[in-house]
Amino acid sequence: MQAIDRPFTKIINGTTQFVIPVFQRDYSWTEAQCAQLWKDTHVVASGESDQGHFLGSVVYIPTGDSSAGFTRWLLIDGQQRVTTLTLLLIALRDHISEAEWQGDDDDDPTVKRIEAYFLKNVQEDGDREAKLVLRRHDHATLSALLNATELPNNASERIMDNYDYFREQLTDANLSQLYRGIGRLVVVDVTLDRQKDDPQLIFESLNSTGMDLSQSDLIRNFILMRLPEAEQTLMYDEYWSKIETLFRGSGKKFDDFVRDYIALKFKASKQSKANEIYYNFRRTFHELEAQLGGLQETLADMLRYARYHAAFSLGVGTSKVLTEALSNVRSLVDVPAILVMKLFDVHERVGSLSEDHFRQALELVESYVIRRAICGEQTRGYWQIFANLAYKIDDESPLDSFMVGLARQQESYRFPSDVEFKRELFERDIYGLRVCRFLLERLENQDSREPTDTSEYSIEHIMPQNEKLPNGWKSMLGVDAKKVHAEWLHRLGNLSLTAYNSTYKDRSFNDKKTIAGGFSESSVRLNKFVRDQPQWTSVEMSKRGNILASQALKVWKDFSVDQSLIDAVAEQEKRDLASRRDVTKVNMSIKAGALFKELRKRINDLNEDVIELAESKSISYHGPSFFLEVLPRKHQITLLLPLDYNEIDCSSEIAEDATQWKFFFHAKYEGGVALRINSVEDIESSMPIIRQAYSVGSN
Repeated sequence: MQAIDRPFTKIINGTTQFVIPVFQRDYSWTEAQCAQLWKDTHVVASGESDQGHFLGSVVYIPTGDSSAGFTRWLLIDGQQRVTTLTLLLIALRDHISEAEWQGDDDDDPTVKRIEAYFLKNVQEDGDREAKLVLRRHDHATLSALLNATELPNNASERIMDNYDYFREQLTDANLSQLYRGIGRLVVVDVTLDRQKDDPQLIFESLNSTGMDLSQSDLIRNFILMRLPEAEQTLMYDEYWSKIETLFRGSGKKFDDFVRDYIALKFKASKQSKANEIYYNFRRTFHELEAQLGGLQETLADMLRYARYHAAFSLGVGTSKVLTEALSNVRSLVDVPAILVMKLFDVHERVGSLSEDHFRQALELVESYVIRRAICGEQTRGYWQIFANLAYKIDDESPLDSFMVGLARQQESYRFPSDVEFKRELFERDIYGLRVCRFLLERLENQDSREPTDTSEYSIEHIMPQNEKLPNGWKSMLGVDAKKVHAEWLHRLGNLSLTAYNSTYKDRSFNDKKTIAGGFSESSVRLNKFVRDQPQWTSVEMSKRGNILASQALKVWKDFSVDQSLIDAVAEQEKRDLASRRDVTKVNMSIKAGALFKELRKRINDLNEDVIELAESKSISYHGPSFFLEVLPRKHQITLLLPLDYNEIDCSSEIAEDATQWKFFFHAKYEGGVALRINSVEDIESSMPIIRQAYSVGSN
């Protein structure tokens, strides 16, 4: 098999014919894909250089019946692209013919050139004349368009719809530019050897995911195919083959790596869809190359981050200290990979994160996920949460900045407290949760130098699940046996791990203890409390639930961050945001603008560190805490201050109790005092109150 980058026009030009095999699907591209091709053609045409635009691959194999001057190929992959480009060229030919357009340049398109170069083998007749032969009724429709003959009765809708689409677009198109763009469309030209390659197997591998090539193949071709052969070999051997080896047999993990790598480098605001990964990579690659200093540096950087990603997602190449912590997080959720890559980066490249601190960060991620799972908090959007945490990690103080980011999560993604976590562990039905088995296994083996192999164990309900409890159980549970069973069955206090689940079944509690392999003989640490109990009622389940919940607090720990660190980050974020916003863009009337100008002078005199932040329809001031919001009105400005009206130090006729109104239009902040400014005198009158609010906000 041979693969090279080549302009599409070079493939189709010449005495050659491409035939769609019988096992291929019918032509299926929609108007949306035609629109993208049209756009790409114009974009590449408008470029000043001759650099082409990569479309994908065209894979073909000799039919075996070629002659000295004529070659026929079976088109294994690329039917959609080749057919759509053929329709575009037919539409261009027909438009030129009907419009009687004459170009100004010798290289401009003509009917004769288009037909001879790209549509027909002009020296051939009959079945050999068309350069592209489709299958089934698609070919009859294409042939009618190609030869300008009557359409068949059952004309292909896709063929006609896309031909008509291109005819409509050509009405106002620059034909010279379009023709130049078509000449710059590049494909990966893959020629198969009939003696060595099985076209059916290759076709299946190329199309098994519904894509022409895998994301890995597309990205590899994009990076390497544009290089001279010697450099291709060097870059592949040194970098790309090692990346492929890391993810061999796990294409999805490779896709995840590329998605997370590009997101981390450019601080993406959302997670790429699976079918957009290659296109996002292609769109950002040249910028990445410029940032890192060249192709070799970029591939070296990719390989380094690929190792980080594989260490987390596949558990390869990690130290003994980190292996267990990475495994625990991976068992719960896979989306923190982007965060783990950043932690690896500051650990290995920067050297500011010790291995112990790295482990602590991973344990916090585990605690965050397990606590939220037990407390029933939402998990949708986790990728973005972990991505944002990664973006906020500071190279100089990675663990502190990570913990600050975790502590500052919005309410819907907060870190549950010890009180919440323990309460939910004790009261909630744990058995139905996805994390149930993980929870029990971690409780079993935490801090043990001789961990129990739980791989063959199953979850055991000490009090049986069967609603029709045997009489022995009913008698033990008492008159409220049915209620106790419903309330405690799936709670942590009644759950354990055992290899004897099928033996225990619905046996009495005494039998479960005393039979061979029973609780009395069990080496499972979770069963230590159970084997010491004479009976199993809500009292014992409650005691055990409390014991295990308390133990869980030691496994999945809470954390605390110095408030000064949180405040410092919050203040810096405000300053960064203020630097990106323009106060002059806030819409004001002439009078309101004049009043604000006078007020602004006086506010700036309070302290040079006051933060002035343009909101959508107001201006807020922070020192570093919020102390004033300016609300422009038609003939005045209204000031909102976070003071209690009864605590104002000085009297002012313009001061009002803001709590008497339900809300203030366009206000982003809440305040207890409102000042309506109609004149410069009002500004002077308001300054003592503003100073008071600033003094409170700066302390």
